[in-house]
Amino acid sequence: MEQAASYHTYHEITTQPQAWEDVLQEINAQTPQLLASWDQDKPRSVLFTGCGSTYYLARAAAVIFQAQTGIPSVAHPASDLVLFPDIFIKDGNKPLLVAISRSGETTETLLAVDRFLSLGLGQVIGITCYEDSSLAKMVSTALVARQAHEESIAQTRSFTSMLVAAQALATILAGKSLSDEYLRLPRLGANLLDDHSALAKSLGEDAGIERFFFLGSGPFYGLACETMLKMKEMSLSYSEAFHFMEFRHGPMSMVDHHSLVVGMLSEMGFSHEVTVLREMRTLGARVLALYPHALPPEHADYQCLLPGGLSDLERGPLYLPVLQMLAFYRSLHNGQNPDKPNNLSAVVHLNIGS
Repeated sequence: MEQAASYHTYHEITTQPQAWEDVLQEINAQTPQLLASWDQDKPRSVLFTGCGSTYYLARAAAVIFQAQTGIPSVAHPASDLVLFPDIFIKDGNKPLLVAISRSGETTETLLAVDRFLSLGLGQVIGITCYEDSSLAKMVSTALVARQAHEESIAQTRSFTSMLVAAQALATILAGKSLSDEYLRLPRLGANLLDDHSALAKSLGEDAGIERFFFLGSGPFYGLACETMLKMKEMSLSYSEAFHFMEFRHGPMSMVDHHSLVVGMLSEMGFSHEVTVLREMRTLGARVLALYPHALPPEHADYQCLLPGGLSDLERGPLYLPVLQMLAFYRSLHNGQNPDKPNNLSAVVHLNIGS
């Protein structure tokens, strides 16, 4: 097995806290422009869109945005906006579109933005990693994670950096200030990787684990989907994502002693969510819990102890790096190249009409 540090993916996972710092500076510089545009347009609804990883990011961002601003916010895949515009693009609520794309060149996302703009419905904010991309040039405002560029195909550093941008955007447009603890996010993320990378490696290399289940609810469901996708993309392992309570409605029938159930616990839903984890342990699964407070042994076999002082709406980026590292080490264990997942490319171009 090659040394982990020789892979681009390893470098991108371990350096993402520095990219978060750059994003926070970017958002701070654009705050006056963002607030002026928001006050002028006064959108009554917000539509988030993306493809693949960025669709899952959009799902998380929509929940956070609605919670912060009180404005109805939803997420749809860009392909739905292109193929079913009469269903998913409505002008009655004076919408704002937030389009998310790592490359800024994904076909469906560009077509969705073009369709939205052609209807004259409202403004578009783009979140991307490339300031010279087609998306950045199309939108009225572009939030660019310049330090989140990636050589590897699977999104890691770019995903969390664009999530930071979406969180900061929601906070600012809600008329709030970023908390002092949130501004410490880069240092907190670096500490987490230092503290828990060994655990990620151990579980990733554990041949006794054959199935991975990632559970998250509310603002964390989109993140559970993203960690599921990372495991599938990089390692070709069986992995699925579910809301905590939905997992009990059928999917838990797949749980056995070869399963690792990963719980992205929230403070708002903790008592119900931790009950699900306890139940999965009685079914034979091993449990990895991510939470900002220490859990008793009956709740989890392993814990990634997250820092306190952050709300459920702020903590999201900290759930990802250790789980990305888990997928990375599982990829190596399975003899895969994490930089170049099977059948995938960094930018998806499709020949579909507008």
